Amino acid sequence: MRGIKTVAGGSSRILDPVRDYYTKKVEEHGPVFRGVDWNSAESQELRFEQLLRVCERNKRFSINDYGCGYGGLYRYMKGKGFSFDYHGLDVSGAMIKEARKAFGRRPNASFRVGGSTDVVADYTVASGIFNVRLGHSKTAWLRYILKTVRDMDRVSRLGFSFNCLTRYSDREYMKGYLYYADPCYLFDYCKRRFSKSVALLHDYGLYEFTMVVRK
Repeated sequence: MRGIKTVAGGSSRILDPVRDYYTKKVEEHGPVFRGVDWNSAESQELRFEQLLRVCERNKRFSINDYGCGYGGLYRYMKGKGFSFDYHGLDVSGAMIKEARKAFGRRPNASFRVGGSTDVVADYTVASGIFNVRLGHSKTAWLRYILKTVRDMDRVSRLGFSFNCLTRYSDREYMKGYLYYADPCYLFDYCKRRFSKSVALLHDYGLYEFTMVVRK
């Protein structure tokens, strides 16, 4: 898996530790919420609901899922009765193996190992991929986030959304290996660079926020 191309043509070096982190999680817990490092199934689905606010749900659409894990978002969307075509990607081969095992035969789903895609879809979403910084500097990690967000814009016709842990988290609960982003900075970045229609969702009870960019 080394040498996988990531956003903006960069190397996979920054994502190698992240790949190993999530591979260990899914091997330990299996294809459930703990396998992608969430605390509960309820919080995982709450995140999905915020991300999918970018989508126009009354007609069929296509969607890219950056950091798809074992296909949790696909399962959620099917359960909600969405009409969609889905392309999931993840840097962890173990995650993609679980996703293909569960959903690989579905005609509206595809899964592949990677950090970015050239598949252009109506929407692109990313859940949790900006949280686990591990040993990288905050500067390098922010650079990775901005490159990835630009890449999401590139492969999205109608809009994209992503979430991040928030710097407004209670300090006693913040962990050194995680990245807590500045929602105001990212709102301004998206507003100035991508669209006049940007929503910052910071009111759904988790120590994070969701950015929704509509073109």
